[in-house]
Amino acid sequence: MARHIRKGDTVMIITGDDKGRTGEVLTVYPGRGKVLVQGVNQTYRHLRPSRQHPQGGRIRKEMPINISNVLPVDPQTGQATRVGYRINDDGLKERYAKKSGQVLGLVGKKKA
Repeated sequence: MARHIRKGDTVMIITGDDKGRTGEVLTVYPGRGKVLVQGVNQTYRHLRPSRQHPQGGRIRKEMPINISNVLPVDPQTGQATRVGYRINDDGLKERYAKKSGQVLGLVGKKKA
């Protein structure tokens, strides 16, 4: 299970056709090891006419990408970075960017 990527993170694609592009994580599929990133890995979905789509046609949509192909973007430098975990002064576990040390968000609740 990959915990280093969360919904709402800004990530950079590190390999594949969209290498170097950044986008926001819309959904994380931990069981499948994939993430859905806004504006990345787009394909065409062909729809026949229906009540919801009376015109039918082709719709561009994002497809999930393997979680190993993305890295979070460091908020300070704007580059891809690995994620570390540490316990802060309040006793809460937090994610931080390895390059700059900036906090990326809290992970869990306070330990007793």
